[in-house]
Amino acid sequence: MYAENDLLDIAVTDHGDQTLVTLRGELDLATQGTFRTQVIDLLVSGSNRLVIDLSELDFLDSTGLGALIGIRRRAHALQGSMTLVCPTHAVMELFSIAGLEKVFDIRPSLDVALDSGVPQA
Repeated sequence: MYAENDLLDIAVTDHGDQTLVTLRGELDLATQGTFRTQVIDLLVSGSNRLVIDLSELDFLDSTGLGALIGIRRRAHALQGSMTLVCPTHAVMELFSIAGLEKVFDIRPSLDVALDSGVPQA
């Protein structure tokens, strides 16, 4: 599955029992609604082990963070999990400033996230 608009590309691929959501572009006020809707649809349809790859994200604002928080809550409510791939210092710093590095399961690379086996809460 693949969704695209002018500011955010969303690619979805299956990796065993994990669903990889790769974001390219900007996750902000203009794009968070599309992102949230698509990922919640995945969760509701049974893809409850999400890996969201932020490696190719150019911009992330507070509404994008809010979307990620909402998706994490929904995943956990549906007995699922959500792991973020965040190899860039700038994006990781945003999570640290917001105090969210302790809330999310954040991995430094896609390989580590997909090989993690048992997701953390």
